Amino acid sequence: MSGTGWARSLNRALGAAAGVLFLAACGTLGYHEVKKGETLYSISWRYGADYRELARWNGIQPPYIIHEGQRLRLTPPGVRSSGEAGKPVARQAAPRPRQQPGNAQPPAAAASAAASPRTAGRPPQPRPEEAIPNRKLSWAWPARGKVIRTFSAGETGKQGIDIEGRAGSPVRAAAFGRVVYSGSGLRHYGNLIIIKHNARYLSAYAHNRKLLVAEGAVVEKGQKIAEMGRSGTGADRVMLHFEIRADGKPVDPLSFLPAGKS
Repeated sequence: MSGTGWARSLNRALGAAAGVLFLAACGTLGYHEVKKGETLYSISWRYGADYRELARWNGIQPPYIIHEGQRLRLTPPGVRSSGEAGKPVARQAAPRPRQQPGNAQPPAAAASAAASPRTAGRPPQPRPEEAIPNRKLSWAWPARGKVIRTFSAGETGKQGIDIEGRAGSPVRAAAFGRVVYSGSGLRHYGNLIIIKHNARYLSAYAHNRKLLVAEGAVVEKGQKIAEMGRSGTGADRVMLHFEIRADGKPVDPLSFLPAGKS
């Protein structure tokens, strides 16, 4: 074997070994063990899944309460779990028209709501998921600053946009909704807030210095929910990483936000 061929084989072997070690760290292949502070929404966000599918596969009813130590399957019943199901994935984005990035300009108004699942000590009585107002979803910029990274569905760390700013600058809800996760359980995202806007859309606000809203809180579009920072392994400077997901799939936030002005 030539030197080049040997090097390629070695690289493939090392890559495979790294993948096995990573999946071992995730627990049994195709499953996730719920840790303290996690919600069904944060787990589905981590694995790029639709929270409704995750709930259906595990027989979880609204309001989607889960428990520390609970074992959740990451594939549909009857489908043999594979290694790919046991690791966080980058989902393919729905195609949307692109807009040019610019300086973010936050306003304030309204859109649609949701329900909050959280880890609990004992199972509660099931109740229907809270009604979502039937009105058009309206988006606003979540922070002021220059867009320094744009969306790319196939690239790790580019499932949303990055807005550069100053430490402590306000981070605002991009639309009306309910906070379904507020914590630091996803290391790459640091201090993270996830807001559910309706049955289809969720948004995420990462790398914050300080979180100002708790799970279950109803927030208005433009309401201050956090302070900008650089928490998490994915931040190389003070910035807001902002994502929108539709049916569990990342979509380009610039296709939803109003055109920015320099």
